[in-house]
Amino acid sequence: MTTQPDTPRPGADTPGLTVAAVARRLGIAPATLRTWDRRYGLGPSAHTAGSHRRYRPADLARLEVMQRALLQGVTPAEAARLALGPGSAPSSPVLLSATPGVADQARVGGSVLRLGGAGRRARGIGRAALAMDAAAVRRLVDDAVTADGLVPTWDTVVRPVFGAIAERWESTGAGVEIEHLVSEAVIAVYGARALAAPRPPAEVRPVLLACTPGERHSLPLSVLAAVLAECGVPCRPLGADLPLDALVAAVQRSAPAAVVLWAQERRTADPAAIDGLPRTRPAFRSFTAGPGWESTPASVTHLGSLTEAVDTLCVFLGVTHRN
Repeated sequence: MTTQPDTPRPGADTPGLTVAAVARRLGIAPATLRTWDRRYGLGPSAHTAGSHRRYRPADLARLEVMQRALLQGVTPAEAARLALGPGSAPSSPVLLSATPGVADQARVGGSVLRLGGAGRRARGIGRAALAMDAAAVRRLVDDAVTADGLVPTWDTVVRPVFGAIAERWESTGAGVEIEHLVSEAVIAVYGARALAAPRPPAEVRPVLLACTPGERHSLPLSVLAAVLAECGVPCRPLGADLPLDALVAAVQRSAPAAVVLWAQERRTADPAAIDGLPRTRPAFRSFTAGPGWESTPASVTHLGSLTEAVDTLCVFLGVTHRN
């Protein structure tokens, strides 16, 4: 007669997960798990003689709470308290910093971005971006837009994150992939809001948004297009690095009320792009935007910020600013 092996009882003798397996499941580095274990007591509880300690389902559940809290902008110490729960005893001694908060301070080249003074939403996006968690970044940006609106989210949440990424790159030469990930998430969220905006009145002439020739930083124009769409302003975003002849053709074919030329860098802020714009009937008004422009002709208005751009264009077009 064949003897069948006993079915292991759940949670009893079932081997748990290794550090590497848990790290892969959560999408974080094994070193981060070891830090959480050492600093906050969020380590594996299963131990078999002669083998490494293993993470059980309850341990994994606590780590998932920790990770979700961090992505919402909670400090690591507070996230650990939430993960352990009221009255919970850590599985290993919790090591406290001599100075409260020192362990949680941001480091440019470390596991967090330098976001001193930024809100919890920006901190959450920064952590998700460093973890290369694109879905979490999109979700957090979308949550911020839903709660605060397109313009406040850009000014107080997204821009601080990009500033921290730029500082990291200047200090370490790393982080381009983080910038691209956050950019794609912002474009996706703001683009969805633009598509969902009500159709503008037929009598409102469009605004043409274009990067100057050689300029590849088109994200701010995508953000501006979404905000104007919610205001009822039709836009024609033309993306990055638009050749001058293509810009001229776009103006002639779209009969815009306004043309906004974006230049992120001085080398791409070429006055020839303004001088090369055609004369049309009806006429349009030219605007520049972006830090690349040091000076513009007297007939051209420079838009210094997203708020200024939206306010100026809405007043010029005679539409109500709804953001």
